[in-house]
Amino acid sequence: QMQLVTSGGGLVQPGGSLRLSCAASGFTLDNYAIGWFRQAPGKEREAVACISSSGGYTPYADSVKGRFTISRDRVKNTMYLKMDSLKPEDTAVYYCAAGLVVVTSGSCAAPAEYADFGTWGQGTQVTVSS
Repeated sequence: QMQLVTSGGGLVQPGGSLRLSCAASGFTLDNYAIGWFRQAPGKEREAVACISSSGGYTPYADSVKGRFTISRDRVKNTMYLKMDSLKPEDTAVYYCAAGLVVVTSGSCAAPAEYADFGTWGQGTQVTVSS
């Protein structure tokens, strides 16, 4: 059974940092495109950052470029999202996902293709507030 378990969310002040973790079981992350997504109340789910299955592409949303870093640990079979310089507008539920998706240099995937990331974590709340 393919499963992703997310951890690391919480409350942080503006300018602070958090690291989200997403541990995979039942499959090897290396064989899939992986990504982090977020959804704020009343808004559509958006792709934050991804890594292509080859590892050659790591596109980021413009709103997080230079502040967030996605990574993958092959030994631990875990993906991470390091978030620095957090802003109140980063407040959302964050989800990790993996799937057989073509990730390009410029984009994780079109919103209509998000479902092709077939395996999703349970989501973790990130709240940025003073």
